Amino acid sequence: MRITRVDTFLVELPQRYPIAPYQSRYRPQSSTQSLLVRLAADSGLVGWGEAPQRYLGEQLTGQEATRLKPVLVGQTVRDDLPHSIAIADERDLYLQSAVEMACWDLLGRARGQPLYAMLGKLLRPEVELAACMGIRPPAQAAAIAGYYVEQGFSTLKTKAGRSPEEDLAMARAIRDAVGHRLKLRMDPNMGYGPEVCLQLARDLEPYELEYFEQPMPAELLQESARIRRQTRTPLALNESVTTLDVVQEILRLEAAAYLLPDTYQCGGIWACREVARLAQAAGVPCVMHCAHDLGPKTAAMLHLAASVENFSLANDCTYYGLQDDVLAQPFEIRGGRMRVPHAAGLGIEVSMEKVARYTLASSCAAGGMT
Repeated sequence: MRITRVDTFLVELPQRYPIAPYQSRYRPQSSTQSLLVRLAADSGLVGWGEAPQRYLGEQLTGQEATRLKPVLVGQTVRDDLPHSIAIADERDLYLQSAVEMACWDLLGRARGQPLYAMLGKLLRPEVELAACMGIRPPAQAAAIAGYYVEQGFSTLKTKAGRSPEEDLAMARAIRDAVGHRLKLRMDPNMGYGPEVCLQLARDLEPYELEYFEQPMPAELLQESARIRRQTRTPLALNESVTTLDVVQEILRLEAAAYLLPDTYQCGGIWACREVARLAQAAGVPCVMHCAHDLGPKTAAMLHLAASVENFSLANDCTYYGLQDDVLAQPFEIRGGRMRVPHAAGLGIEVSMEKVARYTLASSCAAGGMT
């Protein structure tokens, strides 16, 4: 069996309350853009992958199929397919991760195995999810926190990073509204320098955060290790979690209490698995990061969290904030949990009618609709 066709689609789907508008320290958004990669084989099987639109820097266009076809068309679908395809360097891990995901999906379908069985074994039939929230005024933050409690979520992650005063006001409002019925995480997206970070981490101590995620720029690992020793607020790293060499340095320095890998930052599903295994050996729990994922990337998260022991905490999720999905049968969330799909590959079926509906016009030339 060989790959005979590659298509790419840049899609945009609207978001709804309580996710939209999702205000980070950079900007608000009320929709999510993702690059979908579809690999078709001469057997009639297809595999799907997904990467988020780049938040900063050069944008994905949907025209990437032109670049991928010479590398992928003609490749044999064999057991080492996800590991053998190299289409990008470290500057383009977004595209690499989407292709690797599509290779896993296609290989799983060819073998008749779900992804979790190829990564290990099923440890969890359901995956616990952390609800997410953009920066909100205190009263709105309190109301949304109450809504998440009603929906059965155990954990809330808020964006932060515009000012320490704003972050503290959100933390105070959430705790006043729901007490400790929600574990609380805050993510400033690298918004602060070391001294501001240290003072804010200390000021957040009364609110007992589960962790304070990536408060400083990604390269400040020594500073993160130092600040960890000076505050009771646990620090987590996400943007810093890239190559295995960097992860080993984080662990050597003891720069984080938690790590948040993601496929587009680490280069794929297998890389996230290896990050989690390295971290587990060092006694550091991992959480799968979310980038406003659609169905394919959400499925990859579920399989990783289901099959890798170190993803035992609530994993980031904004899926419930989508007005629709590209899946023919969207996932359901009940009591803050999502069931792991058991069909082959990612265990999903993508609706081409939905892909066509949500594909941006500028990407149609490269992504056929057949």
